[in-house]
Amino acid sequence: MDSVTLRPFRADDTLWLVERHGTLYAEAEGFDDSFAPLVAEILGAFIADHDPTCERGWIAEEAGQRLGSIFCVRLDETTAKLRLFLLVPEARGRGLGRRLLDTCMGFARDKGYTQMQLWTHESHRAACALYAATGWQLTDSKPVHSFGVDLVEQTWKITL
Repeated sequence: MDSVTLRPFRADDTLWLVERHGTLYAEAEGFDDSFAPLVAEILGAFIADHDPTCERGWIAEEAGQRLGSIFCVRLDETTAKLRLFLLVPEARGRGLGRRLLDTCMGFARDKGYTQMQLWTHESHRAACALYAATGWQLTDSKPVHSFGVDLVEQTWKITL
């Protein structure tokens, strides 16, 4: 993993991120084609409106190949929101998810946020286990029908 770098998100990463989210979630979760446009919308808003003094996105890269992403965005004065946390299957199990999460949380702390929150699905078991192992608390869980499938939506929070 020493050869993996975390670099700032660039606008030219957008198509890759949208495609990877759409494809990987369709394969793993059965998501329909409404998911990728949501990712595109989130990224479009980030590119257009993010405040680089307190918001950032990272791309994990190895030998020129993108492996994953994570974003820290401002929810309010004291709360950051973790978004678009993704690892391609071939990058999993190498500690890279923890590294991305630690980087994002460290950035949030450094920028003065006192808490973070995120939204995910119960079916993302490895990510949820990582959140729990790093001190995040599950604060809400509810069944929904989204992206063409039945899911259990979750909200997690942590005090930084």
